[in-house]
Amino acid sequence: MNIRFAVASDLHIALPETIEDKPNRFHLTQFSISAFDTVLAHLNNLDLDFLLLPGDLTQDGEPENHRWLQEKLTSLPYPVYVIPGNHDIPSLKGNEKQIPSDKFPYFYQDCGYQNYTETLDYTCEIAPNLQLVALNSNHFDENGQQQGLLQPSQLQWLEETLGKLKDKLVLLMVHHNVIEHLPQQSKHPLGRRYMLDNPLDLLDILDRYEVKLIFTGHLHIQDISQYKDIYEVTTGSLITYPSPYRIIELNRHHGGINTVKINSYQVTDLPEKEKYDQFCREWMGDRSYPFIMKLLTTPPLNLPEKEASQYAPPMKYFWADIAKGDSELNYPQLPPKINQHFQCFGVDVIDGKPQFRDNNTTIQIK
Repeated sequence: MNIRFAVASDLHIALPETIEDKPNRFHLTQFSISAFDTVLAHLNNLDLDFLLLPGDLTQDGEPENHRWLQEKLTSLPYPVYVIPGNHDIPSLKGNEKQIPSDKFPYFYQDCGYQNYTETLDYTCEIAPNLQLVALNSNHFDENGQQQGLLQPSQLQWLEETLGKLKDKLVLLMVHHNVIEHLPQQSKHPLGRRYMLDNPLDLLDILDRYEVKLIFTGHLHIQDISQYKDIYEVTTGSLITYPSPYRIIELNRHHGGINTVKINSYQVTDLPEKEKYDQFCREWMGDRSYPFIMKLLTTPPLNLPEKEASQYAPPMKYFWADIAKGDSELNYPQLPPKINQHFQCFGVDVIDGKPQFRDNNTTIQIK
């Protein structure tokens, strides 16, 4: 049995009237609709079995943006499955500009939310013997602050659900990262907010029930990471460089071996913006200085600000290169130890050979 599906993440859909013109805005939300339409023009000709959207569907949970996307998704010639991101339900009770958390499923009843739990999780068969389990990782503490985690009741529901799916291949979709995609991501203040607060609780369950594939977003980079025999495929955002999306072919073989062929694509041009990809790269680079300074002046480097300010300019495209995936990073202008530190953020090297697998690769799982 062969299955072909696509993954696009962090759409951040924003109608023009909902966009706030902030001078240092990092996200190119003004192109969100055009970029998504460009992707759909490609996908709609591929005879897809389904499309996965792992969160941050809208700019900031605006009802009109959710409504626009709802109508768009129901018009597509293949099923679509979604999960909320932190931008989709940014507050528990909502306000005049944002939907409350519990209203999210009403916009996406045709996108997996026919039946769902109190914590906005669901499961459904998306192809013969292929099951999707979608988990909502956005919750709020007693002060109303948003958290990225899975509650004990969700983990219990997950274990009970997986116990009934032992004869099926399971795909897991969740917005926050579960496996690290950057060195020491779970410990660094700039990286850990993109991860679940309790990833090992989830990974323990997935390992015991032999769930091998996780699809996430949130970090806005192209990366495939691994924990034991579990692979996490995180996909970048259409409104930040390199504006990627993935097409995946799943081939089921006799003997329980599954071949997962992953190919990545980029939005390079838009009707209103030629060389959109280059524009995105420059936009990101031009706004990178404060971020690079934080990397240089916080642990583990802890450089003085004056020294860090000398090293930041050559690293203008550091995050853009990470976001692209499969990048070999090298900054010879930096002291060797600092250069070596940042080289670790690039492509993995095994036995002297770069392992280019963030964008195009083939994985075999049982």
